[in-house]
Amino acid sequence: MTKIVVIGAGYAGVLATKKLEKKLRKKKLLDSCEITIIDKHPYHTMLTELHEVAACRVGEESIKMNLKQIFDGRKVNVVLDTVTGVDFENTTVKGKNAEYSYDYLVVAAGSKPTYFGVEGAEKYSYKLWSYDDAVKLRDRIHDCFRMAADETDPARKKELLSFYVVGAGFTGVEMVGELAEYTPILCKRFGIDREDVTIVDVDGLSRPVPILPEKLSNKVDKRLRKMGVDVVMNAQVVGVGENFIKLKKGDDITEHVAGTVIWTAGIESSEITASIAKEVKSGGRGRIEVDEYLRSVDHENVYVIGDNMLYTAPGEERPVPQMVENAEHSAAAVAKNIMVAITGEGERESYAPKFHGVMVCVGGRYGVARGGMAKHQINFASFFAMFAKHFINIIYFIQVMGWTKVFSYLTHEFFTIRNNRSFLGGHFSNKTPSFMMVPLRVWLGAVWVFEGVMKIVEGWLQKPMLEGFFGGANSWFDSLLGRIDPAAVDAVSSATTEVADAVASASTEVAAAVNTGTVIFDWNLGLFEMIFVSGTELAKSTISDFAFKLQVPFVDWIVENMVLSSDAMTMFMQGFIVVLQILIGLGLMGGCFTFLSAAVSLVLQAMFVTTTGLYLNTFWMIFAGLAVMFNGGHSIGIDYYLMPWLKSKWKKVNWARKWYLYND
Repeated sequence: MTKIVVIGAGYAGVLATKKLEKKLRKKKLLDSCEITIIDKHPYHTMLTELHEVAACRVGEESIKMNLKQIFDGRKVNVVLDTVTGVDFENTTVKGKNAEYSYDYLVVAAGSKPTYFGVEGAEKYSYKLWSYDDAVKLRDRIHDCFRMAADETDPARKKELLSFYVVGAGFTGVEMVGELAEYTPILCKRFGIDREDVTIVDVDGLSRPVPILPEKLSNKVDKRLRKMGVDVVMNAQVVGVGENFIKLKKGDDITEHVAGTVIWTAGIESSEITASIAKEVKSGGRGRIEVDEYLRSVDHENVYVIGDNMLYTAPGEERPVPQMVENAEHSAAAVAKNIMVAITGEGERESYAPKFHGVMVCVGGRYGVARGGMAKHQINFASFFAMFAKHFINIIYFIQVMGWTKVFSYLTHEFFTIRNNRSFLGGHFSNKTPSFMMVPLRVWLGAVWVFEGVMKIVEGWLQKPMLEGFFGGANSWFDSLLGRIDPAAVDAVSSATTEVADAVASASTEVAAAVNTGTVIFDWNLGLFEMIFVSGTELAKSTISDFAFKLQVPFVDWIVENMVLSSDAMTMFMQGFIVVLQILIGLGLMGGCFTFLSAAVSLVLQAMFVTTTGLYLNTFWMIFAGLAVMFNGGHSIGIDYYLMPWLKSKWKKVNWARKWYLYND
């Protein structure tokens, strides 16, 4: 049994494990190989989204994914343990609870904040590098505003409402931007003046996010200042206390009131990686030196990826950056190289990452980005930068947890977002209570039941009627098209100078030309045909109907050669349509399988559009079906009870869990 142990369930560790398991499964080697992933938490955290939780844009559950769900249906041992060391001589990983032998070891234990020896920084500041950090910081921010609202001492109130973010890199800018966006909301909630709140972003850098082009850095700076953030560059933090922060600018050291200091100034390897780094060749901040195949230069069966690796790609001056894209690339490379080592087939892959850009968001509505191909990159405007961010996140979620996480992400980021904190604003947020849709849902269902019952009354279950049904509709269209009077059309089209007189004049001439059912306008583009049809009261110029028919050749072929191929087939289709209409109606009226009922109702409407045409008095059914499709039956409906029960049963189906075909 070949044993592979992965330390850490961060970006690199999770992806490497999934990719390796997939490769082994394809080669049918899972019976002879054992994969174990070890982490001290039972979940994988989206570290790039921590600021959203800290400033309460999304719920805490949105940034974590359960490891057992990620590896459900896959032959991976998920172990909850804290790794304390590695015995390279005996090829054993030591944990607090047990020891784990390995043939191949993957070190992907991630990073932790570094404080650069600043006095009091670790003790008195709030860090932002884990799920727990984000939740604690969110609660701290709320507590500060809550206590400040009741505080009568001006000095204490100022202290509570003073926030300093140390660091102007990716994490720092995103955190301070999110906080600045959330502050007016908190001020309104607690009755605090925005002018009483101090938000400062401080760093020794010369500009925010220096990895970006200077033009984009300046945009970030301008945006932060516009949001009320005091951006202090070229200033070093030399001390942090319980209610103060010390800044050094040049030779001057000043002390400032700071009730909350948020530390985002840099990272170093995690404790276990730093411990391992002492026994192998390593570099600054505990990063382990690797060769071109991402193996430790001291041990060929030990691979290091993500933030823990120290590797300078050919032609580059600096080591690969500690960023998510590097974690993703290195995970794929290691999975392939371990497979080559196990099977002896193929060639190892030299690591040559091609990074496609970087982006930073300043709150939920604004961002900047530079991206494209590795050597040809462009700057993105705010909307496209934010779009790129969400798109890239979705691509990652597809790899890690499929549909269920993508659905969850869209829900948290767009469909339940509050206070319009999205680059799309609140346009897609479900702010309308679902119970307001109940009357519409019930009425739509009643109409479908009526349609089905009327077909029974007309004899649809007794004799073939579809040929006459389709033929009558087509004849109606053809007869209308044949009754166009050019003089009437000219009279209508020429009446444009004065609307009232023109309409009256045109109506008189049209009335003299034809009696009823006159085609006022016919538009045929080959694929579809639209027809305006007037009613009987032409003198009043009323248009009583609007007909829309979609001309689709293969639908006509299906109708002629399948639906109307025999009386038996015609009767089956008639019965099917009648039953379907009644079931749709009952489902909608009772709020039972509402999504399915609404979806099928839209399919039926599409069938009608391509066969008999659709008329003005039934157009509303399309929009009503769309309106009640999502969660329409969860208010005063059977789905309120049925859907949770079905979901609980569905999640127990092995292949549904394996392919993440469920919604939490």
